[in-house]
Amino acid sequence: MTHLTVHDLMDLVLDAGSVQSWDTPVDISGHAPSYRRELEAAAERAGTDESVLTGRATMQGRPVAFVVNEFRFLAGSIGRAAADRIVAAVRRATAEGLPILAATSSGGTRMQEGTPAFVRMIDISRAIMDHRAAGLPYLVYLRHPTTGGVFASWGSLGHIRIAEPGALIGFLGPKVYELLEGKPFPPGVQTAQNLAQHGIIDAVVFPEELPSVVDRALALLVDGPQPRSLERRAGHGGPRRGTWESIELTRAPGRAGVREVLRYGSDATIRLQGTGEGERDTAMIVALARLDGQPCVVIGQDRSTQTKDNPMGPAALREARRGMRLAEELHLPLVSFIDTPGAELSPEAEQGAIAGEIARCISQMSILTVPTVSVLLGQGCGGGALALLPADVVVAAENAWLSPLPPEGASAIVHGDVDHAAEMAEAQQVSAVALHGHGVVHHLVPEYADDDAESFARAMAAEVAVRIETLRSP
Repeated sequence: MTHLTVHDLMDLVLDAGSVQSWDTPVDISGHAPSYRRELEAAAERAGTDESVLTGRATMQGRPVAFVVNEFRFLAGSIGRAAADRIVAAVRRATAEGLPILAATSSGGTRMQEGTPAFVRMIDISRAIMDHRAAGLPYLVYLRHPTTGGVFASWGSLGHIRIAEPGALIGFLGPKVYELLEGKPFPPGVQTAQNLAQHGIIDAVVFPEELPSVVDRALALLVDGPQPRSLERRAGHGGPRRGTWESIELTRAPGRAGVREVLRYGSDATIRLQGTGEGERDTAMIVALARLDGQPCVVIGQDRSTQTKDNPMGPAALREARRGMRLAEELHLPLVSFIDTPGAELSPEAEQGAIAGEIARCISQMSILTVPTVSVLLGQGCGGGALALLPADVVVAAENAWLSPLPPEGASAIVHGDVDHAAEMAEAQQVSAVALHGHGVVHHLVPEYADDDAESFARAMAAEVAVRIETLRSP
């Protein structure tokens, strides 16, 4: 693996001539002579005076702060001087209202300095969380290798966490494991790709792709709303369908879902994978997006991945709650898309706290202070659908529906068979049109007979953008 130096990485991502260092010279005079010699040799080898460089720069004209690791300086380890630099830079970035771009490459705490250096992980983490509490973005690029105390502090606290392909990333150094246990660490566990697969990081990104990814992230997090361009629909799409006909339409394979709304209605999207805590469920999409000019956090049930064999489980709702927290923390509107045949019904889901996750989603959405828009996009079945419904404004596709159980299930309970499903759907007033009459749905988006996935998705994005814009207006 070709390893870029810290200066190579800065040149790649930051605007030429914009870098202003925040670092002051490091005083090594108080260290033992042998350690001073190590530090002097490391500085000569790395071309830096410490394992971390900090400062201010611009990225595509936007002011940013940076904190970057140089592995060639004593394996990028963090001693007290390096920790001081990180804390000072994060505090200054917070005071100046700057997003932080961080890049790690480290073996962790500097063993030559022991516990006094080790405990500085707390100071670094506290400074970063204060930065996040101020509503300021913190983006992390995990490079090869990132282990130990760096991964267990500032490497894991980003709003967005991406990694270099093939990078070794983990808490435990594999060499340490082998020496302690007398056997090699299992291969493949601590790779960037495996961490992405398990929802611990959001994406694997080649260095040459990094500028475009950072630019897109900052456009969503910093630039603010852009002019709307999509056409909004008014009225209704023609003769109203019956409830059961609408239900069948939402179950049809070619119907547009949240993926299509993002594809056709957002001009900038960054997918976030997993909970960050070792869980990932493909039934839930979490993304930063700009729907018809409006930056927002999107959480959406992905109709294309939910099957009998792969239902929406508790981890999907935990991913949704990650999106809610991000929206609140970054002061971005939250848009939730409901489109599910129902949450997972299994012993595993019960033990995974599916009921508790539904409750926590409902309660967390209910107390958000940012603008919230809930979109009943298609199927809205059971508690898994209700989990994403609480919002300032509820928008629904004309043929969408919301019910306590699948209509077939309601029929089975009341009639002892599934033959009365259509009758039960009508009686329970599950249709978006009926819910609009009851005030549960605030706005209906017409569906046209000749709609394809693109036209329907663009119309939905246009309506959502109008609702966000209205909610953001004083």
